Amino acid sequence: MFWGLFGLAGPARAAGFNGRSQGRSRPRIALIIDDIGFSRSRARAFLDIGVPMTFAVLPRLRFSESLAFEIHEQGQQIMLHQPMEPFNASLDPGPGAVFVRDEPEKIVATVRENLEEIPFVVGANNHMGSRFTASSKKMSQVLPVIQEKGLFFVDSLTSGRSTAFRTAQSLHMPTASRNVFLDNRREVRAILGRLNQLRRHALTRGHAIGIGHPHPETSLAVKAFASSLDPDAVDLVHVSRLLEPDSACS
Repeated sequence: MFWGLFGLAGPARAAGFNGRSQGRSRPRIALIIDDIGFSRSRARAFLDIGVPMTFAVLPRLRFSESLAFEIHEQGQQIMLHQPMEPFNASLDPGPGAVFVRDEPEKIVATVRENLEEIPFVVGANNHMGSRFTASSKKMSQVLPVIQEKGLFFVDSLTSGRSTAFRTAQSLHMPTASRNVFLDNRREVRAILGRLNQLRRHALTRGHAIGIGHPHPETSLAVKAFASSLDPDAVDLVHVSRLLEPDSACS
C-alpha cells in the first residue's frame, strides 16, 4: 500500500516522507503525461523515450483501453485521468465526466465505470475540473471510490481553489499535488525551461511532480531533458514511488 502526503510547495507532511533527510540518496522527479487515449502515435512518442513516466488515460476514448495495455507492457504506470467540470462552461471535459450538479449516486457510478474500463490503473488525477475540485463536498463523493480500490489521487491543481489534495488528506488516502505544468507554452525551449524548474524543485525539496501533455514539442523536450540528467544526482520515477514508505524507497 502506498502512503505519504506532499503538496505543491513543501515536503511531505506525513511521518516517513521528508525528502532526503532520512537517507535517500537522490531526489526524485515524477513525470505525468495527461490526455492519453486520443492518439497512439503521440503516446508512443513518450514510450519510446524509455524512462519511467506515468500515463494518465482518459476514459471512453477510442484508444483508451488498448493504449493502457501497451503502456503496461512497456513497464510504465497508468492512472485514470478523470474528467471533471471546469469553471468555463464552454469547455467540454469529455466522456465519463462528473459535474457539480450530478447526484452522488451518478458520480459514484461514473467513476467506478471509468476505473473498470481502464486496466492496470494504480491511481487517478483530474482532467480539467477547476469547478468540481473547488468543492470539497463533491470531491468527498469521488475520492472514496478511488480509495476503495486501493488507489492514490494526484491533484492536478488546475485551479488554485482546488480542495482535492486537502480532501484526500482528510480521508487518509495516498495523495500528492502537481508542482509544475510543463507545456502551457508549446515550444520546446519553454518546456525545457519548465523541466529545469522541476529539477530545481526536486533538488530543493527532494521530490517533484510535473504534468505534461502528448504534444510533439513535449516529447522532444522530455527526451532532451532525460538525456541531460545526471543519473547520480536525480532519479526519474513513476509517481507511485513518491508515495511509498521510506523503507521501500531506500
